[in-house]
Amino acid sequence: MAGDGPAVLLLHSSVCDRRMWDGQWDALREAGYRVVRCDFRGFGETPCADAPYSNLTDLEELLDELGIDRVSLVGSSFGGNMATQFAALHPERVHSLTLLCPGSSLHEPSADLVAWGEREEELIESGRLDEAVELNVDTWLGPDADEAARAKVRLMQRNAFELQLAPEEEVQPTTIEVDVRNAVAPALVFGGRHDVDDFRRIAADVAALLPNAEHRELPWAGHLPALERPAEVSELLIAHLAEVWKA
Repeated sequence: MAGDGPAVLLLHSSVCDRRMWDGQWDALREAGYRVVRCDFRGFGETPCADAPYSNLTDLEELLDELGIDRVSLVGSSFGGNMATQFAALHPERVHSLTLLCPGSSLHEPSADLVAWGEREEELIESGRLDEAVELNVDTWLGPDADEAARAKVRLMQRNAFELQLAPEEEVQPTTIEVDVRNAVAPALVFGGRHDVDDFRRIAADVAALLPNAEHRELPWAGHLPALERPAEVSELLIAHLAEVWKA
């Protein structure tokens, strides 16, 4: 947590952890925001749960503990899905949404994405974690990602695999039924032209479903634009936040 001003909570992709926002952290703080980033359970420095839990309840408790009544949510992929669901569950607490290649619980995965997941699972179960990591790095970073970005994703994904494989028994998060059409906060939904087809469709579908959303496709982006062009994404985030907090 850093800075003063309106609160902005950054929610990471399931390929990464809170460190994926290193490239936006200082820019958001210097732009006058109180910036918060967290690790979901099983990522970064947060171990897996040993009892039933909900990611959405975790976010609610985090904001309560920090004394944040109203927040702008910025979410990447999985974090974008969590941001959308939280905004639908607690519309009074969310001032705006900025979603970068978001996931969606409503999306029916294509045969290609299912096959990709099966390949990842096969590599993990056979102990070939290095290959599973490289599969993720190669799939989710677009052509503008430099070697530093690839190294960072490699580090974060490897850490997530190790954390998630550590418990003897896996505890899955509790699902809370949410109608995302209740997420009335102004939303800007970015897709990436170089992202996999499923997530390009999800970005458009989420924007169409939300009652107050705009969809933009970034012509240069893969699935993790915050890591691919950090400075440009900082400018996009700051511009949207300035617009919604001014309104």
